[in-house]
Amino acid sequence: MVMHLLVREETKPYTNHDQLHKELIQTFFKEFLEVFFPYVHEHLDFHAIKPISEEVYTDVLEGKTRRLDIVVETKLKRQDVIVIIHIEPQSYLQTNFHERMFRYFSLLYNKYRRPIVPIAVFTYPGNWEKNEYKMELPFFHVLTFNFLTLHLRTKNWRDYLRTDNPIAAALLSQMGYQEDEKIEVKKEFLRMLTRMELDPARQRLIYGFFERYLTLSNEEEARLMKEISELPEAEKILEIPISYEEKGKEIGKEIGKEIGKKIGKKIGKEIGKELGKKEVAVEMLKKGLSMELISEVTQLDIQEIEELKKLI
Repeated sequence: MVMHLLVREETKPYTNHDQLHKELIQTFFKEFLEVFFPYVHEHLDFHAIKPISEEVYTDVLEGKTRRLDIVVETKLKRQDVIVIIHIEPQSYLQTNFHERMFRYFSLLYNKYRRPIVPIAVFTYPGNWEKNEYKMELPFFHVLTFNFLTLHLRTKNWRDYLRTDNPIAAALLSQMGYQEDEKIEVKKEFLRMLTRMELDPARQRLIYGFFERYLTLSNEEEARLMKEISELPEAEKILEIPISYEEKGKEIGKEIGKEIGKKIGKKIGKEIGKELGKKEVAVEMLKKGLSMELISEVTQLDIQEIEELKKLI
């Protein structure tokens, strides 16, 4: 009894947005289904998951090649049924998206001839796409194709604070909060991080994703730090290696103290910042994350990352 779990993206060069969502869902695939689609999650045996070869499809009519980035196998609990799960992140309004989902479904079914669970994840504000595609004539209804949807902007971020789910924490930044709630959203996000036992690479991935979609001004950051200082878990939050910049500042301060000069402290901070970047990059490499994502998160060149990989 085998299940193919599949996440696909098109072969066009990924934007930063697409790459971050792909890596986030790939890294926390089980947690993604658990928090947003529990009725799917409960039927899967995640102990049996293993990756299989990459799948590529060619759309002859459009002349485009579509690559399925993640294909893994697992078992379906208590049933001898092979199922395909297809996840499609969508970051912009597209009026024919429902038809595109049907085309992807058709491509998959033509090859596997298995039941397919299609899921669309909408990450943009505005009008929502349809969640079904109909093919009908004036005299005959041919079919209705349905797919599951996750509209992040319609989700109340407060509903996910006690889940302690890493992907839910990251996606708080794209849920339906008001502008005057931004500080509180980030504060609760940091509190969630203190309750989750994550390795530095995964913690950095989550933090980097969150920061990409929810940013605070200097004034807002100052207000945030004041509110954090009044929390019972303030010390734990401040101990989080939130980013390589913060880690670099701490290293830099120590170097600056040794040098004993203001310029030394500045140089020390820069050295510490670089050390922090490389430390995070090494941890992300150990977790098998792509060099493109590591470069996006740490701002290191691909060549520098390749040199670090040789040292592991």
